[in-house]
Amino acid sequence: MNKPLDRILYAEDEPDIQEVAVLALETVGGFNLKVCNTGKEALEAVAEYMPDLLLFDVMMPEMDGPTAFQEIRKIAGMESVPVIFMTAKVQPQEIAHYKELGALDVIPKPFDPMSLADAVRESWNKQ
Repeated sequence: MNKPLDRILYAEDEPDIQEVAVLALETVGGFNLKVCNTGKEALEAVAEYMPDLLLFDVMMPEMDGPTAFQEIRKIAGMESVPVIFMTAKVQPQEIAHYKELGALDVIPKPFDPMSLADAVRESWNKQ
């Protein structure tokens, strides 16, 4: 897949983290972002937004990132949309679990706002 990354559906429930990531991805990275506060919200927004990539926090209320990702994969046209999870839980077995679910990559939190867009782009280019 050589399509340039543009549209990211981003789900994060922590307002402070969300604000920093939006700045990092839109202002620094130049991406178009649709921001959701929960996995459930992301699930409702995905078909209309048609993202190139999902960037999901793992731990969210109502529906966590991995569950939302698995539900999104069931939607027509969304079967192959890649996901990158962001989490503070980065033990090797946890990362392996997210990759088994189909994650393109896992970005550890806290992340460096200045290099977040590059990390996302790098993951995207690995496909």
